[in-house]
Amino acid sequence: MPDGREPTTVNVIGSINEVEAAEWDACAGADHPFCSHGFLSALEDSGSAAAESGWVPRHLAVRDENGVLLACAPLYLKNHSYGEYVFDWGWADAYERAGGNYYPKLQCAVPFTPASGRRLLMRGDLPADTRKELSHALVQAMVTMAERLGVSSLHITFPPEDEWQGLGQLGLLQRIGQQYHWQNRGYETFDDFLGDLTSRKRKTIRKERAAVVAHGLDIKTLTGTDITEAHWDAFYRFYRDTIDKKWGQNYLNRDFFSLLGERIGESIVLVMVESGGRPVAGALNIQGGDTLFGRNWGCDANFKFLHFETCYYQAIDYAIANGLKWVEAGAQGPHKVQRGYLPRPTYSAHWIADQELKAAIERFLVEERRDIEHDMQMLAARSPFKKPD
Repeated sequence: MPDGREPTTVNVIGSINEVEAAEWDACAGADHPFCSHGFLSALEDSGSAAAESGWVPRHLAVRDENGVLLACAPLYLKNHSYGEYVFDWGWADAYERAGGNYYPKLQCAVPFTPASGRRLLMRGDLPADTRKELSHALVQAMVTMAERLGVSSLHITFPPEDEWQGLGQLGLLQRIGQQYHWQNRGYETFDDFLGDLTSRKRKTIRKERAAVVAHGLDIKTLTGTDITEAHWDAFYRFYRDTIDKKWGQNYLNRDFFSLLGERIGESIVLVMVESGGRPVAGALNIQGGDTLFGRNWGCDANFKFLHFETCYYQAIDYAIANGLKWVEAGAQGPHKVQRGYLPRPTYSAHWIADQELKAAIERFLVEERRDIEHDMQMLAARSPFKKPD
C-alpha cells in the first residue's frame, strides 16, 4: 500500500473487464452508480463507448503489493468531443485555426452522462493521507500519459466540488457549469413540497398534473426484475424518436439498455406511460446514495404536460417516497426552475499542453465563470419557493 516512501505504480488497462466487478466497485462505492463496473461495462460491451465509437478505454488502476486494487479511474482517448456535456468545441476550433491539432485528447469521465460523481475512485477504508497520495498519483499518471501520447489536453468532467478543488491545487484549470436539481426538504408528500411554493406556482403545477390525469394514462414506476425486454424495446423506441426530433446523435444502442438492466437493474427507476395498454412514453432514472439521477426521456405521442409529469413530478414523488435528498434532472432546461429544480454549480478540470492555448482558455474561464454565476443568481431570483420571512 502506498505510504509515501515508495513510488506508486499506475497501470493502464484497455477494458473495464480487465478488472473484476467487485474490486472496481469497492473503489467506486455505491453513491455514484455511473462509475460502477456495471454501468461502464454496459457502455463498453454494447459498443456504445468503445474504440469504434471514438471512446478508446485507457482506464487507470493502482494495486498494492498483494494485488489488491486500491484506486482506479475511468479514462478514454478520444478523437471528438461528442457525448461529454462540458463543451470545448470553441477551444478545439480556435486551436485548429491556429494550426494545432486538438484531437486526440484524454477524457476522464462517464460517457454520455452529465451527472456529478467521483472520478478518482479509491477504497473507502484507506486513511486520508493515502487517499490524497493516490489522487495525486492518478492525476499525475493522466498528465504523463497525455505528454507521452502527445495529445492536446486532458479533461476531468463532473467531479464533486471537493475533488475539483484538489484538482485545482494540482495545477489543472478549473471550470464551472450549472444544472437544475430538486432538493427534498424533509417532505412526506408531494403536497408538502407544493406547500413551500408560492400560490401561483403551486396552482400551475397542480393544473399540469391534473391535465395529465385527464388524459387517462397509466403511469408505472418499475425497478429491478419488473423491467422486461419489452419495456426496453419500447423505451429504446422513445429514445430514438427523441434523438431524431432534436437532430441529436444516437449515442446509446439497444444492447446497452439490456445490459444495463442485467448489471445494475436494482438501481434503475424506469417510469413508463401507457395509453390504452400501448406504451407511449418513458423516463429512465438511476438511483445512487441519496440522489435520483434523471437520464433519458422519450415519447412517441402528444399529450400536454406529459414531459413534466414523467421526468420531473414522478421523480419528485419517488424521491419523497424513498427518502432521497436530491433529484438531478440532467443538463439544460431553465424551465425546470419553475418546477422546483434550482440551479447548482457543476465542475470540470482541464490540463492543456500548449501554453498559449492554456493562457487563452484561462482568460476565457474567468469571463465564463462570471457569466454563469450571474445567470445562476438571476435564475435563483425566479425561484418558485416562498421567500423566507
